Amino acid sequence: MKVLALIAGAVLAGSTPHAQAGGQCPALLDHRLERLQDGEVTQMCGFASKVILVVNTASFCGFTGQYEGLEKLYSKYRQQGLVVVGFPSNDFGQQEPGSNVEIAEFCRLTYGVRFPMFAKAKVRGAEPDSLFGMLAELSGERPRWNFHKYLIDRSGTRVTSFPSELRPDSRELVAAIERRLAER
Repeated sequence: MKVLALIAGAVLAGSTPHAQAGGQCPALLDHRLERLQDGEVTQMCGFASKVILVVNTASFCGFTGQYEGLEKLYSKYRQQGLVVVGFPSNDFGQQEPGSNVEIAEFCRLTYGVRFPMFAKAKVRGAEPDSLFGMLAELSGERPRWNFHKYLIDRSGTRVTSFPSELRPDSRELVAAIERRLAER
């Protein structure tokens, strides 16, 4: 696990205005994304002031069972401000070959996933999708496999990285989520 705290002013300097309580969107959250479930485009800034757990996922991976734990985290802590967001990726072992529609159906029918999922993403390589590039830069860690986790604080300025092997119900991850939720 590696944490990098940034000076809020430096991050917000690159922010653009959005319709939210504070009027500014942290640069890390300033992304328009296509939702996996319905293809609608949404602003990640809608999650500003929430604690966000970003996970790159795959349907045919040894860690795929983590969907169940991620859904439990989302259900348990959602009312306190946690949002779990999933990004399917075919970057590791070609373990996510399906279309967005197929992936959405698999997640819903097999694991009852209700947390927000977004369209397939490139999470590694020379040119990862901008969100994953920023997460890697801020945390100092790039995903090495499917189900890598990034925890973003409410300000959108601090990112903590967790490896794929760390299960969603692990004491370490749950404690980190609870600490971030307690911060205001």
